[in-house]
Amino acid sequence: MSDVFDVLIIGGGPAGLTAGIYASRSKLKTAILEKKRKPGGQMSTTWELENYPGFKEATGPDIAKSLSEHAEKFGCEFLKGEVKEIDLHSNPKVVTSKKGEEYHAKSVIMATGAEPRTLGLPGEHEFRGLGVGYCATCDADFYTDQEVIVIGSGDAAVEEAIYLTRFAKKVTIVVVHEEGKMDATKVIQERAFENPKIDYIWNSVVEEIKGDELVDRVVVKNIKTGETSEVKTDGVFIFVGTIPKTEFIEGQVELTEQGYVKVNDQMETSVPGVYSAGDVNDKFLRQVVTACADGAIAATACERFLEERQDIEEKIEEPSQEKSVIVVFWSPTVKESMEAISQLEEVVGNDNQVKIVNIDTYKSTGIADNYQINEIPSIIAVRNKKVVASLTGKEVNKEKLADFYQDLV
Repeated sequence: MSDVFDVLIIGGGPAGLTAGIYASRSKLKTAILEKKRKPGGQMSTTWELENYPGFKEATGPDIAKSLSEHAEKFGCEFLKGEVKEIDLHSNPKVVTSKKGEEYHAKSVIMATGAEPRTLGLPGEHEFRGLGVGYCATCDADFYTDQEVIVIGSGDAAVEEAIYLTRFAKKVTIVVVHEEGKMDATKVIQERAFENPKIDYIWNSVVEEIKGDELVDRVVVKNIKTGETSEVKTDGVFIFVGTIPKTEFIEGQVELTEQGYVKVNDQMETSVPGVYSAGDVNDKFLRQVVTACADGAIAATACERFLEERQDIEEKIEEPSQEKSVIVVFWSPTVKESMEAISQLEEVVGNDNQVKIVNIDTYKSTGIADNYQINEIPSIIAVRNKKVVASLTGKEVNKEKLADFYQDLV
């Protein structure tokens, strides 16, 4: 078995790199598993990155390099490989690469990202970043006073087309449907139809993207007549959805119908010790800056999880193999819980065969969650790593505590 990492981060985009910085800086044994030779994710394909706070003229590759070096400075290890399968319910968790390499970790942060759904058009790949884009918020400013084409007619496509009109002098949406019909909701369609900068090519699809060094035209086909024509343009934006990279965790963590990971505000997934950050999550805005924020949150939450897991092992489970451990879940905001601590100490006295552990749920919720504690105060008895007795809420009084203690001894 290989060394066990405290944190294994899958994916080396901005979310994964930021998580790597935070986790390794906290002295956790951390590694980032990335399939590409250089980390950076989609950010590395964006040559000019003008909306990353504090960097007015940064490039995607430059930001990726800076984040990588920052993580490396704190001791984050970089592993090259693509995940084939993963077991998130084992302890430790096991990640297997397509080359058969196994990695073991106490916790995992998913930062695999989401890819724009591509159409596979001739010229689409060649001109990506050279006139072909998938994010208006990222690239619209480059087309100030120019003409662009938008492919797609759903909510995202039409909203992005409207956004592009802030910069471009003309936006043409190529729509496969009959005139006046789009897939976007009615309210969004109305906004687009009212915008004088937006034009439409109906009953049509783009068949090819052309240009020399940069995009300068597209081939459009009318699906009714079969006729093709070339339309001049300075750029092409494709909005036909995104594809989250979650195929290898299906059935292990809770996903949306579209395959995105469901998380809470601490980036926790439905599996304890498994976190998710960045574009792979079900979220409102997918940007480099929001991915970095997710990564920071995930790593910080992960650090707390590991601390709490260590407390469970060292303060509760290991001692419980030799003596009974009574765990009191209390909070400074619940007066009754503080009284319960005093009452229990009075009942137990100097009995060395019983250990009392007080857990402040105001500061730490993970241990309470581990034992499914829903009410404060709550008291459990643990012997040989198993809960053998419990008291909750109104049951916690001096008389009940005395009976609770006597049953243990």
